[in-house]
Amino acid sequence: MASDAPVAARRITPAELLARKGGVPIVCLTAYTYPIARLLDPHVDLILVGDSVAMVLHGHANTLGATMDMMVAHGQAVMRGSARACVVVDMPAGSYEDTVANAVASAQRIFDETGCHAVKLEGGTAVAAQIAAIVAAGIPVMGHIGLLPQWVEKEGGYKIKGRSDENIAALLADARAVEAAGAFSVVIEGTMEPVAAEISRMLAIPTIGIGASSRCDGQVLVIDDAVGLTVDRVPKFVKEYAHLRDIVAEAAAAYAADVRNRAFPAPEHLFIPKDKA
Repeated sequence: MASDAPVAARRITPAELLARKGGVPIVCLTAYTYPIARLLDPHVDLILVGDSVAMVLHGHANTLGATMDMMVAHGQAVMRGSARACVVVDMPAGSYEDTVANAVASAQRIFDETGCHAVKLEGGTAVAAQIAAIVAAGIPVMGHIGLLPQWVEKEGGYKIKGRSDENIAALLADARAVEAAGAFSVVIEGTMEPVAAEISRMLAIPTIGIGASSRCDGQVLVIDDAVGLTVDRVPKFVKEYAHLRDIVAEAAAAYAADVRNRAFPAPEHLFIPKDKA
């Protein structure tokens, strides 16, 4: 079956993103589908196939609904739709926390079955051994510290990090652990700005902020948030660059009116024999 894939181009690699530390900020957005990946690919350095797909496309209450099969399927779609950006796929909750061996096996499956360029997992000191083992297996890793969506049930909700001296010390330890384990970059989410800025200054690997600091080495947003498709509460850290939910709703309403009034389909949308035209 023919594929309308983008023309092949040289991919941005994790090593190149690592070398961007302190340089031109790294542009990252999430994507979960082939058409969105095609639209984003010319403009971003990194596409994250986030486990947020469980909420955004599958209607789950949080990211814990993401599965390995789900991440692999969406990772494959994004890889087909992109040719330039570095593609990172999230490891879903339950696929890496229990043992190092399970973490490596899960990362290897995602890496092999999607063809992505790196995997991402949440946590700092608690998963440093897993990060090191995955990197040793030849798979680049992006870390994720600060607010950890996969831990939302354990923590009783989404809680901004870096508010207390104790929590700041834990964040700094997590950042150092992720870097020492060999991650090529780290996402900092939902963290007080001065703390995120300090982590960015402290680390030799790039930091990617989301609700963190403008002084991070790059930024990431969920694409549906960024283009105004989110129908529930929009997080404080999001800037909406478009309002597609209004456009989609208006288009659906106009279509419904045309169908009910028999204005659609019109003759130009039909296949009419030439002798009847």
